[in-house]
Amino acid sequence: MQNISHRQVLRVSCSFGFFQFAMPILGWLAGQSFVDSIANYDHWVAFALLLVIGARMIWEAFRREVSHRKPTDITRGVSLLTLSVATSIDALAVGLSTAFIEIKILTASLIIGSVALLVTAAGFYFGRRIGNSLGRQAELIGGLLLIGIGVRIVLAHIL
Repeated sequence: MQNISHRQVLRVSCSFGFFQFAMPILGWLAGQSFVDSIANYDHWVAFALLLVIGARMIWEAFRREVSHRKPTDITRGVSLLTLSVATSIDALAVGLSTAFIEIKILTASLIIGSVALLVTAAGFYFGRRIGNSLGRQAELIGGLLLIGIGVRIVLAHIL
């Protein structure tokens, strides 16, 4: 995305921050009642979502430029929701694990969500500076990183 506005950065940052805040709480609540049924496949859901998004980014990095191609706006709708959920599935797993220990889940979730909001905004502003010079390479690296995060989540559950 080029020429991203402050409003779009705020929208993505708030969405990521909110989901990073909410997922540990949802995981903690779920962990109170049915931890065994979710723990078996939550990492596969996160992996699948991150794989699809990462593969799409890689595809776009290698796709030839077409003048009539409409750029994807990740700051709205299904794209934003999918990215927000995909990047916070592991926070759901964290919430599940905290159900078995003494922790103030609200405080932990507020910290997680706040950090996610700030880091996302910083990433957009830093990306704006290097985006024009790296363009396709940044999209390729971003796609590979998302897939790598998905692989890490699966490996953490398998090993």
